[in-house]
Amino acid sequence: MSNDGGPKMLFLLTGSIACFKACELISRLAKRGVAVETVASAGALRFVGAATLEGLTGRRPFTDLYEAGRTMDHIRLARWADVALLCPATANSLNRLAAGLADDAIGALFLAWEIGRKPWLVAPAMNATMWDHPATRANIGMLRGRGVRVVGPGEGAMAEPERGAGRLAEPPE
Repeated sequence: MSNDGGPKMLFLLTGSIACFKACELISRLAKRGVAVETVASAGALRFVGAATLEGLTGRRPFTDLYEAGRTMDHIRLARWADVALLCPATANSLNRLAAGLADDAIGALFLAWEIGRKPWLVAPAMNATMWDHPATRANIGMLRGRGVRVVGPGEGAMAEPERGAGRLAEPPE
């Protein structure tokens, strides 16, 4: 799929039931002419398949930092994209980014990203108790302090029979 020089987005997914909403957003972006490259954690691939991501974007997702022929994709994609969105951003993924861990594709991309020059956004999605945990809150503050933009989370019914803050923002947001 070509986007004729239009906007280029790096869309990173981590393991959450909210991956179905992320796929809706990816579809909307692609239909609007945004070139979307996806990066999926092993956890994300338990909720949505690589074939789905490729079908939505026309591009094979980046899933393994050590895959033959793709070992430099964390640098290539960081230079290629205009904006990055981690969606859904689980508590684990946010805490790993704050710690600067780069042993997977998402962490390596984050460290290769030019924060301050190009936006890096996160859209949290987790249980309300996890969102309110002091470790998560401190790490969100740390990420904001480094220039990361936070979208949401929303408030309402969770995947489990609970309510509160932590829902993934709705795709129009």
